[in-house]
Amino acid sequence: MTGDPRVDPGGSARATLDKATEENFPVAPFFLPRAWRDDLMAVYGYARLVDDIGDGDLAPGGADARHLGVDPAAADDRTAMLDAFEADLRRVFDPTGPAPAHPLLRGLIPTVRRCSLTPEPFLGLIEANRQDQLVRRYETYDDLLAYCELSANPVGRLVLGITGTASPERVRRSDAVCTALQIVEHLQDVTEDLGRDRIYLPAEDMKRFHVTEVDLAAPSAGASVRSLIAFEAERARSLLDEGTPLVGSVRGRLALLLAGFVAGGRAALVSIAASGHDVLPGPPKPTKPRLLREVGAVLRSAHREG
Repeated sequence: MTGDPRVDPGGSARATLDKATEENFPVAPFFLPRAWRDDLMAVYGYARLVDDIGDGDLAPGGADARHLGVDPAAADDRTAMLDAFEADLRRVFDPTGPAPAHPLLRGLIPTVRRCSLTPEPFLGLIEANRQDQLVRRYETYDDLLAYCELSANPVGRLVLGITGTASPERVRRSDAVCTALQIVEHLQDVTEDLGRDRIYLPAEDMKRFHVTEVDLAAPSAGASVRSLIAFEAERARSLLDEGTPLVGSVRGRLALLLAGFVAGGRAALVSIAASGHDVLPGPPKPTKPRLLREVGAVLRSAHREG
């Protein structure tokens, strides 16, 4: 649907969905049932667009703003765009009212209906991006975890909802994995985030390791920055370990999908370590062979535990 210019003038929705190829792990891999792939891509399109609004990374031309009833000249007003996007999202959950205006939100309706999804995870992602407009530094690790509760954990909960496998224990494990993946992404993107005047390394940890913002702006990391990154990477690794039993709690192709998420985080951590924890020149990215090895290791571990 989103590839049809009659319903997606300017192709903004297609441009958003095409970003799936840039992620650390496959968003909707081929081995999943077609219905799951469609639902996962619908949710990915939503999550990617919310982040693009919050980061100011929308496709040029103002098509997304026009879809949402915002003057394209005001497309850079991220708060106004997020407000308009939330209003359009609420139409997804109101079958008696008008249809959503944005094609990605119209495409979300079958998934929401089929999987009985609730608004809360979707609203959490919007709230995280609102927070990004107001909060650019995090004092404590707990503050960062509260942000991840909005920015990352809803995605895992939506995956469980789409696959019909949600339970309190699985949600807890999923939250651990998603928070870990968010922390890993923050470590990979220290330089990019600083360029947007955002730092997701807790200020209390920066003080402990004697790291200043000037240190983070250097072309390469000194010993103090490397020690800080290693410390935060270990936190992410512990969260991944806490969440890994989620893989063994399900079977078949879903286990392979979840193993891919966990393995994506583990492989990224290996790449960060291989860089000597110097993430400042650019994000260390895992190779495909490393990712595949990590998938195998996660599945073997899950099989033993199961």
